[in-house]
Amino acid sequence: MHTVAVLALDQVIPFDLATPIEVFTRTRLPDGPAYRVVVCGTTPTVDAGAFTLSPECGLEGLADADTIILPGCADATAPIPGDVLAALRRAAARGARIASICSGAFVLAATGLLDGLRATTHWAAAPALAARHPEIDVDPDVLYVDNGLLLTSAGAAAGLDLCLHLIRRDHGSAAAAHAARLSVMPLEREGGQAQFIVHDQPPTPSGSALEPVLRWLDDNAERDLTLEDIAARAGMSTRTLNRRFREQTGTTPRQWLLRARVRRAQHLLEATSHPVERIASQVGFGSPTAFRDRFKRVVGTSPHAYRAAFRR
Repeated sequence: MHTVAVLALDQVIPFDLATPIEVFTRTRLPDGPAYRVVVCGTTPTVDAGAFTLSPECGLEGLADADTIILPGCADATAPIPGDVLAALRRAAARGARIASICSGAFVLAATGLLDGLRATTHWAAAPALAARHPEIDVDPDVLYVDNGLLLTSAGAAAGLDLCLHLIRRDHGSAAAAHAARLSVMPLEREGGQAQFIVHDQPPTPSGSALEPVLRWLDDNAERDLTLEDIAARAGMSTRTLNRRFREQTGTTPRQWLLRARVRRAQHLLEATSHPVERIASQVGFGSPTAFRDRFKRVVGTSPHAYRAAFRR
């Protein structure tokens, strides 16, 4: 099983620490959990601001981890213990994947592993990271940067984007989409790395008026549905339908339908060798050109480039 080690240093930011623990722990595959998650520290107890925590293991937990997550710390400029840097360098040398969240990029940068690479961090900390490590190309305008085995993300919710991206890399869009639903991720996220983000629809409250029609839309996304068709299925006027959609999903019925088609297309691009033209027809687009335009608008890249990057 893939082991994820989350490194908790003193003054760790609780949100950054909890995000990977929750997301990876709850990720499931048909045959069981997808990840084993451990929390590692340098001391028996770690100061997390409003509380203290007792890590499961010390730095030895990094020695056999497949992925290491570096959460941010309240004081990004605090010195990094030498044994931490050495352990991270050893992990990188044996091929472990290391990813930082928010100001955790300062820890990763201190190892020297990011030298000559593009990276990001919280926009407010980006100038300090660039000044301290001029050899790193710091981009404050993206949610995260993927350099293969070294990844960095911006602050707060961007850590969720990063974790979902890693799940998608490891186990495909279905597992990532399920994790996104559990995390109640927003419909779309802006950023230069948008092509890597799972565009899953946010769940609506169980038992809400829209729940049945949303399931129906997902099941019938390939059909040539009009607003009137959707309203009739929902038992509402078109005006009421539009209002309910805005209130409960933050988008329109038409946009929901188009994104449902794009999600289905993402799966087909990954899991089949069907030509793009056939996939366009399968998911309900009237023409390959319309499909390519919409796919690029939502995902941020072309269907061909997406397949090249993510086909399993």
